[in-house]
This record gives sequence, structure tokens and C-alpha cells, in this order.
Amino acid sequence: MTDKNTQQAQSEVSHAPQALPALLNDFMSGLVLFLIAAPIGVGIAATLGLPPQSGLVAAIVGGLVVGAISGAKCSVTGPSAGLGMIIANELSVLESFERFWLALTIAGCIQFLFGRFGLGKLSYFLPSSVVRGLIAAVGVILILKQIPHMLGHDVDPLGEMSFWQPDRQNTFSELFQIPRDFFMSATLISAVCLLIMFGQDILKRPFPRVSLVPGPLLAIAVGTILGLILKQADPSWGLEARHFMELKAWDGGERWLGFVVVPSADELLNPVVYVFAMLIAVVASLETLLALDAVDRLDPEQRSSPPNRELMAQGVGNTLSGLLGGLPLTVRLQFGYLNVMSGGKSQYATILHGAMLLASVALIPLYLNSVPLACIAAVLFYLGTKLATPFLVKEIWSEGKYQFIPFLVTAVAIVFTEKLVGASIGLGVSLLFILTSSLRRPLRKVLEKHLTGELLHIEFPNQTSFLFRASLEQALREAKPGSHILLDAKQADYIDPDVLRLVKDFKEKTAPKQRVEVSLRGFHDRYELKDETRFVDYSTRELQEKLTPIDVLRMLQEGNERFKKGESNFRDYAAQLTTTGAGQFPFAAVLSCIDSRAPVETILDLGLGDIFSVRIAGNVVSPNVLGSLEYACGVAGSKLILVLGHTKCGAVTASVKFCASGADPEQATGCRHLNSIVDSVTPAINREQCLTAGDGEGFDRYVELVTKDNVLQAVRQIVEVSPILGRLASEGKIGVVGGVYDVAAGEVEFFLDSAVGLPKR
Repeated sequence: MTDKNTQQAQSEVSHAPQALPALLNDFMSGLVLFLIAAPIGVGIAATLGLPPQSGLVAAIVGGLVVGAISGAKCSVTGPSAGLGMIIANELSVLESFERFWLALTIAGCIQFLFGRFGLGKLSYFLPSSVVRGLIAAVGVILILKQIPHMLGHDVDPLGEMSFWQPDRQNTFSELFQIPRDFFMSATLISAVCLLIMFGQDILKRPFPRVSLVPGPLLAIAVGTILGLILKQADPSWGLEARHFMELKAWDGGERWLGFVVVPSADELLNPVVYVFAMLIAVVASLETLLALDAVDRLDPEQRSSPPNRELMAQGVGNTLSGLLGGLPLTVRLQFGYLNVMSGGKSQYATILHGAMLLASVALIPLYLNSVPLACIAAVLFYLGTKLATPFLVKEIWSEGKYQFIPFLVTAVAIVFTEKLVGASIGLGVSLLFILTSSLRRPLRKVLEKHLTGELLHIEFPNQTSFLFRASLEQALREAKPGSHILLDAKQADYIDPDVLRLVKDFKEKTAPKQRVEVSLRGFHDRYELKDETRFVDYSTRELQEKLTPIDVLRMLQEGNERFKKGESNFRDYAAQLTTTGAGQFPFAAVLSCIDSRAPVETILDLGLGDIFSVRIAGNVVSPNVLGSLEYACGVAGSKLILVLGHTKCGAVTASVKFCASGADPEQATGCRHLNSIVDSVTPAINREQCLTAGDGEGFDRYVELVTKDNVLQAVRQIVEVSPILGRLASEGKIGVVGGVYDVAAGEVEFFLDSAVGLPKR
């Protein structure tokens, strides 16, 4: 889930106060959240025409209740601004606040059931381009919406986030109204707050202690003091009441009880209430899952929040918010990132901000009402610049159009509508790209070259839906007469019935008429298709007798080419165990080194029973080695001997060093039988060149020359020392060829000019 933008976001918070206890970090982060959440909660309620206490009730429930139940560490739940249009429509249809709150209570119960039955896992299918588009869009909206408030134009509520505003203006037209309501004092306060926060970002890298107090908290404190000073110094510079928070204390327990919704029997039977309850539940759940994924991406510790538990927590919160006369709750992306930037480490920051809201609204609204809205707007503007960064756009641009276009569409749509509407448009565009991609290349098709010919290997994906039917049908139609197809479903957990029907019809009806062989692998019994392998992917007696030495060499070359490209054939080793258990008919013998980086069957893309493998340090020739090779070719019928050395060979390197120093291998290492290996390699070493090779790159180059000469020396010894192998090679019945495997590049260089028994090029 980590990307460049996420890393940048992490770097912004990596300098949060590490020296302080985690709980103190949570306390300061909770304080910042509390100062921002209070006016925004009231503003959202005012935007919707609901009592201002509704926004505060929702914020308190979101902090205290949802924060305690949710398993998320960074996300913060609060009143939803994205549900504004839906709420406004509901109020006009339901015709009373009480019906609306009843619908919200029922919606919470539905949300809880969503989480209980595992619908939160839908978040795993959200495209990253859409989630990152949401992050960028929220940043842009925060920037545009806070500019008027930063300049003293506080006509609209602070929490309003929709493109179309209650005063019939929109996000952009509101900017042109600023000159009519410009306040220098608000501009000065917001400028000082921004200077503090951006200045801290610059200073905290060389001076980490500068970030002991979160920048937003410090900015609000300084901005509040500055507002009081300006008001006292010059009344003309002072701010009006509308430029401050406007919180009122609750008048005791009776006011609380006045918000408790007691539904009547008639209302419980009203079908309209349940329609809107389902609408709220679905929309709030989708908005929560989107924001939850986005906040997790911005978490510096990259913790994953449990989506099902989150939905259940949101359900409990919305039920309680409805009973107390609050607003619908969702996870708020901007609050979650503000929590991260302020140093919050756990859910205690969310809980503490809810507790502070409860205490402050009930006891000390007078002090909160001294905070200028310009301070809050500056913090949100600063937050927006951290969410919508050029680095995010550049990164997604580099990922290609299939990521960038859905990202851009999502971001633009959210800015010009609302979060859920824009995200839905972005999801639609992403789905369109997915459909296009699925129709173009949904299946992995590999043309494999097996021992008996070419095989078209088609792998089914984990979830083989109906979207894959068109491309599969096209691939099957293109099969040529006499060809062979392997349909591989080993990775598929689900196959759509339409796809299964296509496979059955092709195998039973179409393929026999077109003379196409069809093999099946990995189909579960419930699909009523039996696994059947109709091609040979191991060496048999018939194949061994049919091959010539040059055919075998070509097979080894092609196998290494597949390995080098990462396109090795898929092999069913369980089936090969069964088929090769009765006997072996290898078509080649390979004399290689014991080096762990040079497994012959792997680097030549071979299966069980294909080759005899003789491994000895330095791939040197000895009587035992010759005996093994004589059996392979003279008795078992193999057609090719490959002497395979490799770069960075320890045996060759040690032999060169011993030759240069004149030291005795046994005395130098204590290895009694090492002399036989060194003595076998030594004839390939020129002592004079060895002494002049020097160290470093010169020595390495000389070792590689010796490696090649040692391989060619082994080729000559095989045909000169063994009469039977020499005779078979002279008659052209076997070939003997050398090669060196590059352990870094994965490529085998075959020395064809020095081969014995093969046609000269």
C-alpha cells in the first residue's frame, strides 16, 4: 500500500515528538482535533438547518463511542459533510427532525449488520487510484473552502464542504465575493498561523525539538492571543462576533433529555423512514470505507484498520447519534490526517477529543468562543496543502493512464460535486478500464516449447468471472489444427458457469472437429471436469530415440532462454513423479559444478527424468565422472554431454590462487582430498599469466579465462580418455559441448566452435 505520496506524508509526521510519551502525544493530538471539530460540527448542522447541538452530539459520539469500539488507530469519526444533500432531501420528505433522527437510528442498526456479515471487506476492492483521488480532492476542497475564512469572509459555515453552497454560491464563485467582506485582522491572523506551521516544517529537520508541540496547536494558540491583542489595541482591527466560534452551553440534564428521540408506534411503521434509513446506511458505509482506506495509507506505521469492525462501530455510533438528535457519522479523512500530523499514536487521541468536546460544551464555551475562525481555517488550509501535493500527481502520472485517468476523474468530480458522488464516478471510470483490460488481456497465455512440441498454456485467474469469457473464447477460436492447449485452473478459486460451459463445449465438441488437443489441469470436482494431460512434458524412450544431438542442444538453449526471461514452463511434478517412477530415459548428461547458484534443471528449464546430472567441484573429469557419463550415453542412450562451468567459480578461483602462491592446498586448508580438484584444474592455468594478473578486476578476468579453458579441457578429456564416448562422438551419435553459466545474468554461453560430434556452424 506504500507509495511515494504516502512516504512523503509519513516524512511529514516522522518528526512528531518521539521523546514524549505516547499518551501525551495522543493528548495534544486530541486537543488539536477538539479545537477543529467543535466549530466544524456546529457549521455542518447550521448548513443543514439542524440545531447546532446536533453537530456537537455527533462529534462527541464519534469520539467517545466509535473511537472506543473501532479498531482503527488513526481514523477519526465525526459528523458527515458528504451526506449533506441526502440529509437535506430527507428533511424535506420526512417533514420533521424526529423522523430524520429515527431514520438515522435505524440506519445505525443496518450498518452494524453490514459489519457483522462481513460487507466491510468490500474496501479491499477499492482501486488505489480512486482512494488517492479522494485524498487529493479533499486537499483541494480544504484549500478552496478555507481561503474566504482566512480573509475574514465568514458568510458560510466553516464545516460546509459541498460544491453547491446553501447561499446559492459555489466553491469558486464564493472566492469572488471575498472583496466585499475582507478583514485585514483575519488575514493577519491566518498569515501568522500559516507561517508558524510551514516554518515548523522547515525547522524540524535540523532541529527535531521544534516539533515537540504540534504546529496546528501552536498556531491556534498564537492566533487566539493575536486576535485578543488586536481587538484591545484598535477596535477598527477587531473581529466581529461572526469571526469567532459560537458555542453555547447546555442548560443541564433537561436539555440533554430534550434531544433523546422516543419514536412512536406510527413512525416505526412508516415505510419512508426505512427507505431513508437504508440510504443513509449504504452511503455512510461507503464513505467510511473510502476514508478508512485513505487514512490507513497516510498512517506512518502503515497499520491496517479492520473494516468490518469499523462498520459495526459506526453502526453503534449512528444509532446513538440518532437517539440523541445528532448527525450521521462517518470516518473523516481530513481529521484522520490531522490526527497523524499532530502526533496521534492510537485511538486514545480520538477518545480524548470526544471527551474534551463533551466537557467544553457543557462547561467552558466562553473560552472556546475566543478562538478566531481564521485560525481554524489556516489549519485546514495547511492540511489541504499536505494532502493535495504535486508529488502525488507526478507519481500517479508515472504509473500510466490506467491509474492517472481514474485518479484525475475522481479528484475533479469530488471537487465539483461531493465526496461520494465523485468517488462513484471515479469507481465507474476504474471499472471501465478494468473491463477494457479484461477484454483485451484477462488471461495469462504462454506459448511453451515442450519436448514434444509447442503448447499454448492458458492460466485462469483466481476469480474467473464472466468478464473473461470473451477473451478465452477468442483464444480458443484462434487455435490451429494440430495444436495443443493446456487450460490451467490451479490458481482459480471461482470459475463462472458461463466460462465452464465454454470449456466443456470446446473440449467435447469444437476441439475434436478442429483436431485440437485439450489438456485440463486444476479443475475442482464440483466443475464436473476431470484433469487430463494429453501432452508429454518428460523424456520417454520414443522421444529419446527420435532426438539427435543437435535437437537436444537446441532444447537446452531454448530452456535457458526461457529461464533467463522468467518464462519457464509450468511443470506438474506430481504427475511427473508418477510417469517417471517406472523408468528413466534422459536425453542428455550434464557435468556441472556443485555451486548452489547453478542448479542445472532450473537454469535449463528441465523436468524430472530429462537429464543425468553429474556435479563435482570445478566440473573436473575423473574416472568416476567418466564412468557416469559412459553409462549415460553408452548404456542409457543419452544424446548429448554438456560440460557446464560457471562464473565466480570457487574451485577455479582457489586453484588460481594456489598456483600463484605455490602453497599446498592440503596444508593451507586442512582438506585432505582437495589436491585432486586443484590438480585437475591446474593444466588450464598459465602460471606466468597467473602471476601477472594482479588483483581486483585483472584477477577476476583471468579467473573467467581459466574457467572457460577448464571447460574446454574437460570436453577434450571426455572424448580422448573414454574410448566409447570418443567413438560415439566420432560417429555423430552423441555430441559433447562446453558452456559457462553467468551466475549474475542467468545466461549460458555455449562453446559451439569447440563442440565434438556436432555439425560445424
